[in-house]
Amino acid sequence: MTIRFDDQVAIVTGAGGGLGRCHALELARRGAKVVVNDLGGARDGSGGSSEAAEAVVGEIEAAGGEAIANGANVADYEQVRAMVAAAVDKWGRVDVLVNNAGILRDKSFVKASLEDFQLVVDVHLMGSVNCTKAVWEVMREQKYGRIVMTTSSTGLYGNFGQANYGAAKLGVVGFMNTLHLEGQKYDIRVNCLAPVAATRMTEGLMPEEALALLQPEYVTPAVVFMVSPDAPSRQIISAGAGGYARVYLEETPGIWLAPDERDADHVAANWDRIADKTGAEEYQDGSGQSMKFLTRAAKELGIKTG
Repeated sequence: MTIRFDDQVAIVTGAGGGLGRCHALELARRGAKVVVNDLGGARDGSGGSSEAAEAVVGEIEAAGGEAIANGANVADYEQVRAMVAAAVDKWGRVDVLVNNAGILRDKSFVKASLEDFQLVVDVHLMGSVNCTKAVWEVMREQKYGRIVMTTSSTGLYGNFGQANYGAAKLGVVGFMNTLHLEGQKYDIRVNCLAPVAATRMTEGLMPEEALALLQPEYVTPAVVFMVSPDAPSRQIISAGAGGYARVYLEETPGIWLAPDERDADHVAANWDRIADKTGAEEYQDGSGQSMKFLTRAAKELGIKTG
């Protein structure tokens, strides 16, 4: 089976270089008409230029594809709304959105300014919200849409000096979880990518030998899969150096404490049992956790349910 995007329109943010460029080029190679969005700023978000996005459009057109450049700042909803409107005016629809744009303002939390923290959240989290909000109604009306959020191992597991980035990157996972539920009946599928790649964002963070193995082209296959017609939904896929994996968010069965034991001392005394991963579950929505505790409590107290 060959995944194709003929007659589909894709928007890729931050597509002037690195991962975004690779995503845009591959989607175009597989038949999509692509909006190549890039503010053209520096790694910290300063400045701006249309040259990078226009260069990628040139590559797509030279290969026989269709694309337009767009310099919208994803943190500015009105600019994003205008970008989506331009895509719909030109091609009549939007089928794919890849939220890839990002910046870094790395500092330990004690040294970081709240202004830098807010900016990173505005670009990564609110940028994804803005772009998704702008395409959501289009996708609902056409009853089809594929959206990818870009999360990170920093958001999933933490990384020194990146509290701002990590908070935003885990935020998009929570955003995905609810959009998956709200988009189901419209065939809008939403997933998250956790990439490891040698890009401008990772320069200076890893040894050159490691960066040589982490070509952004090796991450893009996961994105293409996640925005394909037969894509899954509500999945977190990590990718890097030719490896691909699924990330699970699970909860342990835990324990039930009798009314006279519900204090911090009993929680501490039972911590090993609470943390035991045996029988851990992946819930499909937030009610799974509630039902687990209610069902266990009813059983322990002899209360019949249902």
